[in-house]
Amino acid sequence: MNRWFARTVSSPEAKAAYKTKLADFVCQASGGPCKYAGEDMITAHANRRVTAEAFDNVVEDLVATLDKFNVGAREKQQLLSLLAPLKTAVVQP
Repeated sequence: MNRWFARTVSSPEAKAAYKTKLADFVCQASGGPCKYAGEDMITAHANRRVTAEAFDNVVEDLVATLDKFNVGAREKQQLLSLLAPLKTAVVQP
């Protein structure tokens, strides 16, 4: 679980829901069979005060997870290139 979210949410249910939504989102974005059923990124992150640092923490944690499972550099870059454009929707003033 990413560092920012782990520090800001204490409910085990909220943490579980976050992990499920993130996994489904990444799975769907990468062409997997999963279906992300959450809100669009702007709506999901509205009024949550997500900073660029928090977004970067999530990316760093995702990279660490990919490394843990020995995902190849090409595949890792492909996934990150799909997710990078989301920063402007997630990080809001």
